Order: sequence, then C-alpha cells, then structure tokens
Amino acid sequence: MRDLTLYAAELELTAGALDAGRRIDQYLVEQAPEHSRSFWQKLLKEGRVLVNGRAVKPNYLLIAGDELLALLPEPAELDVSAENIPLDVVFEDADIIVINKPRGMVVHPAAGNYHGTLVNALLYHCRDLSGINGVLRPGIVHRLDKDTTGLIIAAKSDAAHQKLTESWHTGAVNRYYAALLHGNMPEPHGTIDAPIGRHPKDRKKMAVLPEGGRHAVTHYTVDERFGKYTLVTCKLETGRTHQIRVHMKYLGYPLVGDPVYGPKGASAVHIGMLLHSARLDLIHPITGETLHLSAPLPPDFAAFVAEARAAYQQL
Repeated sequence: MRDLTLYAAELELTAGALDAGRRIDQYLVEQAPEHSRSFWQKLLKEGRVLVNGRAVKPNYLLIAGDELLALLPEPAELDVSAENIPLDVVFEDADIIVINKPRGMVVHPAAGNYHGTLVNALLYHCRDLSGINGVLRPGIVHRLDKDTTGLIIAAKSDAAHQKLTESWHTGAVNRYYAALLHGNMPEPHGTIDAPIGRHPKDRKKMAVLPEGGRHAVTHYTVDERFGKYTLVTCKLETGRTHQIRVHMKYLGYPLVGDPVYGPKGASAVHIGMLLHSARLDLIHPITGETLHLSAPLPPDFAAFVAEARAAYQQL
C-alpha cells in the first residue's frame, strides 16, 4: 500500500478484518479525513473507486482483504498564496531546501488551514518547487505533525523529488528524533517492531495492531533519565503516521505533552508535544553529496529538559 502523503493521484488501501461489514464511503473518510464524505460518494458514483478491480456504490459493505484503488482528481486550483513568513533554513541549494520547522506550523494547506502553512512560506521563499504533489503540497516530500518541531525537506525540482521519494522508501534517509517520555525507561536502547494501523475504536487515532497493521520499526537510545522522565533519540526505519507517538505509548512511555496518546491525568505541558526532528543523514538527490543535517532542540523543549534535570538532581 502506497503512502497518501507521497502519491496525490491515487490511493491504495486494503480492508482489514475489523473493517468487514463497514460502508465503503465511511471507511474512506476515516482513512483520508482530508476529504469529506460527499467527496468520496461523488468519486464512488463516478466509478473512480475500484474494489478488487470493479467499481462499487457508496453503500458497498467491505469484506476483509478487499483491495481498494481510489483515483483522485487533481487538486483544485485554490488560491494557495505565497506568504512572507520567516523560515529557519538549515540547508538550501538549487534542488532542495531543508527547514527547521517551528511548533504550531502546519506543513501544507488543508481544510481550515489555507494560510500560515510551511507551503505558503516556501512559495514566498523559493522561486520553484516540485509540482509532483499538486498545488496544495508543492515540493513536500514528507510531513511533520503540527506540534512536531525540526527538520523537514522540500524539493525544488521534480527530479530531486522523485529521487528523494525513492530514498525514503528504501530507507536511505536516516531520520533521528529527540523525544521526552513519561516514565523511567530502564533499557539503554531497543527496537520496537510492531505494526501500526487505524485504532479499531477511535478511527482518528492510530494503534499497534497485531493483525492488519502496516510494518513499523522504531529504534531508540536513552540519552538521559530524570526519574519520571526519559530523554531518548528515536531512529525511524519506517515512516507510519504517528509512529513514534504510537510505539512509545505501546512500550509504556508516552510522549510528554502528547494530547492524543499521552497518559490521562498527567501534568499538562502547555508548550506542546516534546518531539523534535533533530537530524537527517542523506545523499543529495542530484549531486550525490553526503549530507548530515541537524537542528538543536527548540528553546521551550530545551528549557523543559533543563528544569526536569535540575529537579531530578535535587532529589
């Protein structure tokens, strides 16, 4: 199954056992919530959604193992405007640009967020961006959640975009994240190999699914312990939605400040989720140069860590 974030023209899905008996239009809304139910019903009526190679109606009831192919129309020519938003540029040349994204910035325009996004800023900053993902996501190779800070790559040319996408799929891009976790993690390092898919009860969330989930692997190393908190570095082998957040919750050490997967009743962290894309190691898609790019913890993250360290040392 291909990742929707990388292929704007079509979407491939496989119905799991928990999806059996559900209406296909409802299922599609949950799998791709950036599109409305009426959008999916229209595509179904037009025969643009195939199940096992055949067009079906919006009320079709899924069977476990159904192979879905949705042929998405080109993004509407919306007024995605260039906006003079300051960017923290870590690396830039004629082919790619790497930004240290701040907390609270949405990566690309979507319903309710057509302004103030990273794409709006890039359109102002860059003369050219790859057009592979259409007008709403020009140049975007991968995404970070709104409250995740740190390094994100955009491609300026289609050639660079295609090669970066290939590198992403083959694991040639090494991605390292700093994360502050609840709890005192005893192991110095480890690997979480647990498939991830839609939560069976809350379809807006992801969860570890022994059956029906997509292959997901996260490696982690403990950097520092503060009694009730642990600072770790996570290296992603795969790139599933909310992967680090879901895997750490599954391990029993959810991220500090995570409003979705964090523990109930935990002390509120008003600055937001403490997850930071800290380092990228990659081969430049055009020049072949080896790039080792890094971004320091944002000030609010660093300050919280310093406070946790000081409190622990006083015990």
